[in-house]
Amino acid sequence: MTTLEQMGIDRMTTGERIALAQEILDSVAAEQPRPPLSAAKRQELDRRRADAEANPADGVPWEQVEAAALARFGR
Repeated sequence: MTTLEQMGIDRMTTGERIALAQEILDSVAAEQPRPPLSAAKRQELDRRRADAEANPADGVPWEQVEAAALARFGR
């Protein structure tokens, strides 16, 4: 008997196995330290944050962005 059979994975649907694999990969990724941002990326984030704070009315809610994308690309 293989390990997969012992764990019952062989009885899972393809979708269930894919979801399990994704959960495992996500858990591994969550444990990895994130590399520090480069000075250029940090500077750009600081610039964007300052712009957002100075111009709060310029922002677009996620729901509006998502709806426009779905309408445009039909998904």
